Amino acid sequence: MEEEHQPILVLYHKMSCPFCKNVRDYLEEIGKTIPMKDIDQDPKAKEELLHLGGNAQVPCLFIDGAPLYESGDIIEYLKDKKDVLP
Repeated sequence: MEEEHQPILVLYHKMSCPFCKNVRDYLEEIGKTIPMKDIDQDPKAKEELLHLGGNAQVPCLFIDGAPLYESGDIIEYLKDKKDVLP
């Protein structure tokens, strides 16, 4: 049986955003951590998000370099992948 690919993940977020909080809360609930970049605290992170995703919308989860927006979609993705997350 082939092992499932462990995706490279980065979550762009804001501490003040309730939708971002939902994603962070879900990660805490399942006991997982992923790299996060706060676009309010890190101007370079906001530039990266605009450049890579074409949009400053948060939360945005980059999965192997591809952006996924919308907290509900992000949480569903994390639910599907929780067994391979670090």
